[in-house]
Amino acid sequence: QVQLVESGGGLVQAGGSLRLSCAASVSISPIATMGWFRQAPGQQRELVASIASPGSTSYADSVKGRFTISRDNAKNTVYLQMNSLKPEDTAVYYCKHRILGVDSWGQGTQVTVSS
Repeated sequence: QVQLVESGGGLVQAGGSLRLSCAASVSISPIATMGWFRQAPGQQRELVASIASPGSTSYADSVKGRFTISRDNAKNTVYLQMNSLKPEDTAVYYCKHRILGVDSWGQGTQVTVSS
């Protein structure tokens, strides 16, 4: 499996920005799909954004227009730029790598947005 390490989480005020990074232990194949998920206390893990290849992205309705996912295959890294953060964005954010039906997850990074 691919090892993934997330970073960039923290505490931010509402309206602020954060950029999460997910570094993979191996080269990210162009056919791999990378995704960011989040899980708030007492809630199920939900998909935030995914990127199948440059230009092929999808977002949860709740983050459209505020979050941007991108990938740098040369650096084996996927990013999640989060702008106009809201308290309801507070959660642990996880990175996922999927290739040929096999999923790998990172350990998560905490994002807390204060009102």
